[in-house]
Amino acid sequence: MTVRIVTDSSCDLPAAEISKYGIYVVPLYINVGNQGFLDGVDMTRDEFYQKLLTFPEYPTTAVPSGQKFRAVYDSLAEEGASEILSIHISTSLSATCNVAQLAADETKSIPVTVFDSRQLSLGTGFLVETAAKLAKEGATVSEIIPVLDEQLTRTHVFAALDTLLYLHRSGRMNSILSTIGEILQLKPFLTMFNGKPGAIRIRTRKHAMEKLVELLKEYAPYEKVALLHSDSAGRAQEILTEVKEYLPDGDVWFEQLNPILGAHLGPGVIGFACISTKQSGGLT
Repeated sequence: MTVRIVTDSSCDLPAAEISKYGIYVVPLYINVGNQGFLDGVDMTRDEFYQKLLTFPEYPTTAVPSGQKFRAVYDSLAEEGASEILSIHISTSLSATCNVAQLAADETKSIPVTVFDSRQLSLGTGFLVETAAKLAKEGATVSEIIPVLDEQLTRTHVFAALDTLLYLHRSGRMNSILSTIGEILQLKPFLTMFNGKPGAIRIRTRKHAMEKLVELLKEYAPYEKVALLHSDSAGRAQEILTEVKEYLPDGDVWFEQLNPILGAHLGPGVIGFACISTKQSGGLT
């Protein structure tokens, strides 16, 4: 049995990991007016954040058609895959899983299982990496899924945003709350655990950074940690130095947030994706 892993470009996995395990990444769309850009293909992350403040129209995001997913699945079948596990950003945040599922149902060339990661960014990426490692070792899809379900109970993503403006522009939050938040200079703080997005309102950037440290301490010790930022590498590096005592041995990934999420969250985001060594009930 040869299992191939498919995901989407919101997973934030480093290119080296994607190449190492032969993961197929379906690029999502960034739309600016009538122009559509494939994430990571037509526009890099650095290019996106450089242009974000000067786009003539506010960028939106979109999922590729089911036909494109079917083409990917059929192509992997032709390459010799016997099963496909397609892992995507949480259904609470995107329609990607739903489109992939419709495509899977219509694919006749190979069995395709679609897995809702119930996460975003490297919360999804960590699952994709685990699935790819197991597939490389010869595991079947039915053997991989229980491992992913268990990992989800230990996976947290939390991030401090610099502004509410982009959430407001993208239609992801009530405009009245967004306006009040800007006036009061609130710093939204977002959390994600097992498919449940959450939000905390924090008054200052200093308090937002303190909240990052607090949660990182709460969920420690860790199997794996990554620091995520959107066009804010300097501040992110300062935080990384501050929390060194809570980090696991070995490399800690330091990644720029993908444009799909960046279009909704804006620049200045700093957050963590992490896998605890212990199960957690999540942030309440």
